[in-house]
Amino acid sequence: MTSLKRPQGSDQLSQNISNKVYVRSTRSGKVQKIVREVYLRTDIPCSSNLCRACLSQAPRNAVNQALPFVLSARPAGTKSYPQGHYLVPDTNALLNAMDLFEQSSSFYDVIILQTVLEELKNRSLPLYNRLVGLTKSEDKRFYVFFNEFRLETYVNREANETVNDRNDRAVRQAVKWYGEHLALTKAARVPAVVMLSDDRENLRKAREQGLQASSLADYVSELEDGDRLLDMIAESQLQAQGGFKPSTQPLYPEYYTSSRMMTGVKAGLLHQGIFNVSPYNYLEGSIKVPAFPKPLLILGRENINRSIDGDVVVVELLPQDQWKSPSTKIIEEDTITKNENADTEERQDFISDKERKALQEEVKRTQKATGENQLQPTAKVVGVVKRNWRQYVGHIDPSTASKAPSQGRRLDSVFLIPMDKKIPKIRLRTRQVSELLGKRLLVTVDSWDRDSRHPVGHLVRSLGELETKAAATEALLLEWDVQYRPFPKTVLDCLPKEGHDWRVPESKEDPGWRDREDLRDLLICSIDPPGCQDIDDALHARLLPNGNYEVGVHIADVSHFVKPANAMDTEASIRGTTVYLVDKRIDMLPMLLGTDLCSLKPYVERFAFTVIWELDENADIVNVRFTKSVIKSREAFSYEQAQLRIDDASQQDDLTKGMRMLLMLSKKLKKKRMDAGALSLSSPEIKVHMESESSDPIDVKTKELLDTNSLVEEFMLFANVSVAAKIYEAFPQTAILRRHAAPPKTNFDELADQLRIKRGLELRTDSSKALADSLDKCVDPKEPFFNTLVRIMATRCMMSAEYFCSGTQAYPEFRHYGLASEIYTHFTSPIRRYADLLAHRQLAAAIGYEAVHPSVRSRGRLEAVCKNINVRHRNAQMAGRASIAYYVGQALKGKVAEEEAFVMKIFSNGFVVLVPRFGIEGLIRLRDLAEPEPESEYDAETYTLTTKGERSVRVELFQKVVVRVHDDKDERTGKRGVKMELVSA
Repeated sequence: MTSLKRPQGSDQLSQNISNKVYVRSTRSGKVQKIVREVYLRTDIPCSSNLCRACLSQAPRNAVNQALPFVLSARPAGTKSYPQGHYLVPDTNALLNAMDLFEQSSSFYDVIILQTVLEELKNRSLPLYNRLVGLTKSEDKRFYVFFNEFRLETYVNREANETVNDRNDRAVRQAVKWYGEHLALTKAARVPAVVMLSDDRENLRKAREQGLQASSLADYVSELEDGDRLLDMIAESQLQAQGGFKPSTQPLYPEYYTSSRMMTGVKAGLLHQGIFNVSPYNYLEGSIKVPAFPKPLLILGRENINRSIDGDVVVVELLPQDQWKSPSTKIIEEDTITKNENADTEERQDFISDKERKALQEEVKRTQKATGENQLQPTAKVVGVVKRNWRQYVGHIDPSTASKAPSQGRRLDSVFLIPMDKKIPKIRLRTRQVSELLGKRLLVTVDSWDRDSRHPVGHLVRSLGELETKAAATEALLLEWDVQYRPFPKTVLDCLPKEGHDWRVPESKEDPGWRDREDLRDLLICSIDPPGCQDIDDALHARLLPNGNYEVGVHIADVSHFVKPANAMDTEASIRGTTVYLVDKRIDMLPMLLGTDLCSLKPYVERFAFTVIWELDENADIVNVRFTKSVIKSREAFSYEQAQLRIDDASQQDDLTKGMRMLLMLSKKLKKKRMDAGALSLSSPEIKVHMESESSDPIDVKTKELLDTNSLVEEFMLFANVSVAAKIYEAFPQTAILRRHAAPPKTNFDELADQLRIKRGLELRTDSSKALADSLDKCVDPKEPFFNTLVRIMATRCMMSAEYFCSGTQAYPEFRHYGLASEIYTHFTSPIRRYADLLAHRQLAAAIGYEAVHPSVRSRGRLEAVCKNINVRHRNAQMAGRASIAYYVGQALKGKVAEEEAFVMKIFSNGFVVLVPRFGIEGLIRLRDLAEPEPESEYDAETYTLTTKGERSVRVELFQKVVVRVHDDKDERTGKRGVKMELVSA
């Protein structure tokens, strides 16, 4: 039996006790009865500034000061509630329309019931976190009322009553009590207490009880900016107001029931996996499943069956005579479905003639061009297990808007074209078409029913004009789900009170010095990119009397400042990583820590977590130890500055000698890694140079990698491997590690075939060592960039590295394929990665510095953290690349450059090229070469495309071509980027 304890010092508790009885079965099969006693109180205040009776019950802070009441004495009025009103939303309202409650123009004085808060937490943790943020905002006046602990508002669950019905009844009871309680104040203007819900049954019962209750749509329609806010309500909630007329018959196949899908997957008759859309053909998707070495292809609108990129789906295999090869044709949605009417859904238009013709031509082409062994199994989607829907950024297709000029408050149907080409058009209903044209919009998908050709969504907000830098930056942050809001006050309150004046304590008796080594006399320095402010790591090396070397890697001791489970730690765990854009940085931790107190800046003392090795002349480990420390960096070098100092023979000081030792040892460490089979892969590395005052891009250059880049990288890898072994030894079930799975051999089939046919080269993939050696041999004496191009293409055949909890994998699965390391973690960047912060806490516990906190001991919690930071890590990379692509386009604005490029992929109606100087790829379609689109021949066996007619062009895979590069606005996505035109092949 568990009970809610009586608070100390409270003499106003009611003696009422409510017993909650639960029955559960134990593992042995016995039935166990659990009784939970809840003490019901009469001293929980209403928090209305109108109520004198509750003032004496106001909660108090740590120094016994009464906290101010939240709800206004004069709340805003509407046509229906001229005397003012307080809002009480049910869970349904918050699930459907959290964006509305966050509006600055309305939704003030809101009572959030404990029942609703807890139910929302169980239904959607992201929405719960957003609501908690609102309750902490002093402006919005959201008050959490603990109705489950107040005598008059607590309700028992009745026999045969569902939990949902009981919770709805609790909401109505709280609304009833608030109305009666406020009436006792005898104020001149007693506010109405209005329940907000989109649950028709809940609304009906509330009105029968004589309570004030309203649907979201009815309430919003009376607000001053109702037209704008109504667009933010899901279309399903607006059906009663008229609107889009769905098809009279279903357009898509019905999904299987959950039980049928589960049974089918278990029996191996159906398959579950993540649905991926081809970036070049919107009518082609794929899904990787364990039962097949190659992905299953999903072709055509009907087989895709309302799946959106990233959804977890269940598929059924199609007969073998329907198996096909992947598409060799670029098929873009805007060219096939142009001028589609957003107001109609006609069955005969479900699969348009253009769409059907494009698919048929493609199927004929691939079947003719490929043999049996190159066919891939095909499948159809029979159900969606989990939607990957998020908020999408896009703009209204002007061709759909012009057909239906808005008249007053009339709802118009338009199509929103998402920035992400993998996402289908979304139908919106809006009353403000003219104001939204030419703007970047944020929308949410609400549904995709069988009778609707396209998903249906609603507007969240406008981000601004399509062409503005601010709107473009916010759009890419939203597109990749980067948490960019300012740090809330609760997080900032966790920072040291001394602010920038914080110093390492002078006295070693201070608790901060406990069990720390004083390493301030060591000649330590940092080596980072130019202008780096968040310095995570620093190094030192010195010769020992026995002829060996002492090497230290010193990492910012972030865990000293960020304590487990406080508000700052929670925020950092949600953000997961710092995101680096061309023009700004979205920090994981507040700047005070990231760029000052934790940053290992030169000439100042800092807390650090240190790994110290003794290495022999072959860079083999003699011993290693880990310690918390205090250091004082002597210098902060850029890579170039460090390289110049190392290369300058006249520099013979001890700091420079230490750097030379580090360089010498790092080369030996790298050789050992490479001999073990570590891969040297590649991705385009470019730097956008900005004008200092306007922050406008002025040039794009390829990054130059120096020996000092490799020096730092090798010792960071070395430290990560050592720490991984230590924390795994201490916590074999819960160590936070990073693995990189070996890619399936089939991932390299296409690249191996291309290299063999086009260059007579063999790509071996039976081990990472074999792959590394064969990549070294992929050279073209006439073209130095060829090897880099092959490494870029090989990188794309790899699996993604991921964080994981050691207890969830067998030890052989820990291996990091790319680094050829048996075990690995991230420890060296805790300022910018949450995984590293967790590794610090585990290492501190492993060396006995501090006790193990429950947050780094709970495997379930750590698995959830790993899942989140894997997503955040990938999103941060994609946002960074999107930022570079945008700014490359801006740097080229008004300019035209002719550059060398290399053909990376060939289709039957176009090809993809990589421009090394800008590090970007571009699609050149045959229709871009001439008007009308020239006829062509595509030879899939030799990866060759030949055009006929006036402009005869022959393009082969890996070929060097010259392209004209200039900035261009993609009319479909509204993105400004780079356009490429073929000059010569």
